[in-house]
Amino acid sequence: MEVKKVNNDYIDEASLIFKLLSNPNRLKMLVNLENKSMNVNELSNQLNMEQSAVSHQLSVLKKHQLVDANRNGKSIYYQLNDPHILDIVNEAVQHSSHVMGGKHHGE
Repeated sequence: MEVKKVNNDYIDEASLIFKLLSNPNRLKMLVNLENKSMNVNELSNQLNMEQSAVSHQLSVLKKHQLVDANRNGKSIYYQLNDPHILDIVNEAVQHSSHVMGGKHHGE
């Protein structure tokens, strides 16, 4: 893939996205939200995390437009706001699997 000259502001924003994705719990949340909306309680149970920690991480993801929230009755459900962010996550996981498996590139 050819890397084109990119506006430095885009590079700065991309760097911020990688910082957001550097937190394993945020990655797990994004992956869990891939196929369905979930509320804090559901994510908390799924990830075995305290609800307050889940809420905090969701607010960070929402602030940076990676998730969105909708109220349904008394519950707030979160879903991916930008589904192609999972392309980045999946590529990173695939690369990790490749490296951890001791494979060389091209295998």
